[in-house]
Amino acid sequence: MFAVIKTGGKQYKVQEGDVLEVEKLHKEKGQKVTFDKVLLIDDGGKTLIGTPFIENAQVKAEIIENFKDKKVIVFKKKRRKQYKKKRGHRQELTRVKIEKIASKEKSAAVKMPAKAVKEKKEMAPPKKRAEVDKVKTKAAKKHEPEKEEKKGEKEEPKTQTKAEAKKTEKPKAKAPAKKKTTVNGAAEDKKQS
Repeated sequence: MFAVIKTGGKQYKVQEGDVLEVEKLHKEKGQKVTFDKVLLIDDGGKTLIGTPFIENAQVKAEIIENFKDKKVIVFKKKRRKQYKKKRGHRQELTRVKIEKIASKEKSAAVKMPAKAVKEKKEMAPPKKRAEVDKVKTKAAKKHEPEKEEKKGEKEEPKTQTKAEAKKTEKPKAKAPAKKKTTVNGAAEDKKQS
């Protein structure tokens, strides 16, 4: 049996007997704490899923200790701007031991098998089913004559794709290269003529 709880803005998957580190809880060592934001409880084949939390579900734990995490260095720098900042941070955490996962709801009521969902859809009132069938037949009749007319007509030739058009296209003749005229070049042309 396991549960998913939310505390300190994070989610944790827990089982009875687990020891985990969570964001600091303002309680002393040895005190009991209950997590009532339970998102999911799984008991073998039965699963309870909250929307977003399961009502009347709790995870009970005991606080082992409050402590600080390892130091994290935060260093900021902008090159060529004479800007540097160095900061250290130690996150305060609480180590807890999970003792009990409790739920008052029945998991069978929450989870609905796929067959039951299918049967529920099929058990629509007969009037509604008849109306739906009429709408479908009217829509089908509208589209059938159009298809028959198209069968009698000649099919239009398919338009070529870009790749097919390139294959059938004749290669273009290259244009004569243009003469580059420079100050010296223009003078040479005048001398020759």
